[in-house]
Amino acid sequence: MPEAQTQKAPGSDEIVTLIVKHRVKAGFEAAYEAWLRNIVSIAGQREGHLGVDVVRGKRAGLDTYTCVLRFCSTEAMQLWLDSPQRQALIDEAAPMLADGDQTEVNPVNEFWFTPLADAASPPPRWKQAVVTLLVILPHTLLVPLLWGPLLQLNALLSNYVVATFLITLTIVLSVVYVCMPAATRLFAPWLEAGQPHSNLP
Repeated sequence: MPEAQTQKAPGSDEIVTLIVKHRVKAGFEAAYEAWLRNIVSIAGQREGHLGVDVVRGKRAGLDTYTCVLRFCSTEAMQLWLDSPQRQALIDEAAPMLADGDQTEVNPVNEFWFTPLADAASPPPRWKQAVVTLLVILPHTLLVPLLWGPLLQLNALLSNYVVATFLITLTIVLSVVYVCMPAATRLFAPWLEAGQPHSNLP
């Protein structure tokens, strides 16, 4: 099994995504789907597992599957990657895979609008703009109002630069770690309209 490659080392309290890509040999499609349902079910029982999405595609005439597993921490993800149970399942699937088991790890917020399969493309920019606007606009209206009474309590806090920094920091943290990931999941069917997509049980 290839070793997961970390593009950014998330903190232990940051949600991470494990991206697993498989290209299935011709004639093994049905067997692979049965295997995939089994491993998805088993992974879902692991502590720290937050959900999984499966995206189907085509590359070089073969079916491709990109599995996106979300974990509550890097430690929880690594425990699943290193588990004998997963290794046994990957060994079972090896004869069905054209390129082996390909994995990589990324912070969840890097996947707002990133295509998840080789055959997929990002959502149209106007859709990305609409979702971003729906997330940013309420923040720009509400966060200054929430900070307002606190900023007036202290001369330093009411300084224009300090106040702007605190408001902007609040918006950025809320958008990056809470609202944008939730919004992209909520609007996923609309964003991915026309893309090959499947949520396996």
